[in-house]
Amino acid sequence: MKHIQPWIACAIICFFVFSIDSIAQIKTPATSQKATVSQTVGISDITITYSRPSVRGRKIWGTPLAHYGFQNLGFGTSTAAPWRAGADENTVITLSNDATVEGKPIKAGTYGLHIALAEDNTATIIFSNTSTSWGSYFYDEKEDALRVKVTTKEIEHTELLTYQFTAVDVNSATVALQWEKKAIPFKIEFDVTSIVMNDISNTLRDGKGFNRLAWENAAQYAFSVGNMEKALDWINNAQSGWFFSQKTFNNAQIKSAILNQMGKPEEAMAEMESVLDQATVLEAHQYGRQLIATKNLEQAEKVFKENAKKNNNIWPTQYGLGRVYSAKGDYKTAIKYLEKALKNAPNPASKANVQANIDMLKKGEDIN
Repeated sequence: MKHIQPWIACAIICFFVFSIDSIAQIKTPATSQKATVSQTVGISDITITYSRPSVRGRKIWGTPLAHYGFQNLGFGTSTAAPWRAGADENTVITLSNDATVEGKPIKAGTYGLHIALAEDNTATIIFSNTSTSWGSYFYDEKEDALRVKVTTKEIEHTELLTYQFTAVDVNSATVALQWEKKAIPFKIEFDVTSIVMNDISNTLRDGKGFNRLAWENAAQYAFSVGNMEKALDWINNAQSGWFFSQKTFNNAQIKSAILNQMGKPEEAMAEMESVLDQATVLEAHQYGRQLIATKNLEQAEKVFKENAKKNNNIWPTQYGLGRVYSAKGDYKTAIKYLEKALKNAPNPASKANVQANIDMLKKGEDIN
């Protein structure tokens, strides 16, 4: 019998090793196709990756396809496994920020998603700290991050198992597993305001914070959610103290609104008066209209008159004076200014708008 040369034996072994490895990497279609669905709530993301089995005329619930409770599936290490909430590998859910599920807190992260079905139309949603196992065969209760109990719902027939976001609002989203004629919904909620405020605080510390507009936008958001102290701090940084800081008409308006909301109307007024010389004709016009809306008519008249003087009585300034005299009930003077604006209006649309206001004044109607 001939001996095989060592180098030949090595070549044969390598051939089989590489051949087997190549075969192992061949991709073929899965019986249950994979899918990913995601939803943004505020600035937080919910992402679910799962495999989608079909009904194909089979009985689903309470069978090996979607069994009730916790069972020994005869494979793996788990002797009390819930349903895998899909097919094949773990169904996986990722939360980009801390959240609550059905009112119970859970940390940001990626979790294996399982469901323990009950025959009384309820189900227990299980978030496992292990998300890389195959199905539920290796499920371990000790690895649970959260369990919540929900009520299932009857729905129209859904052939392919589907995760769908069935309701979304500013702070929450309800996601439902839908398959055959059953839906299993659960609500995920985020503290959006806190998450956004923390994100803004961190953003202002990196390169994006070396920009005045970033601080102005931050102040506007803080104002919109009622955090006036932080809003004032951020708008002050936009105006002074940093190499990018600059006091502008826009950020003065933001600061004025903050001060008004804090119950400091005199400081708010002084803030606007300090930048009126910087205002464009339209910025001054809009500020005057804001003053009319807050019934500060004497200051509004002053602003509109200064605007007219500064900008040679061009038609928006005349229009503004017409508005303030209308607000004061002096329709005769208001009509006088609007007729001047009508002559100077630059296009048919503007002329039509001014004429409509003149018609209202002649009927004794305020145009504001």
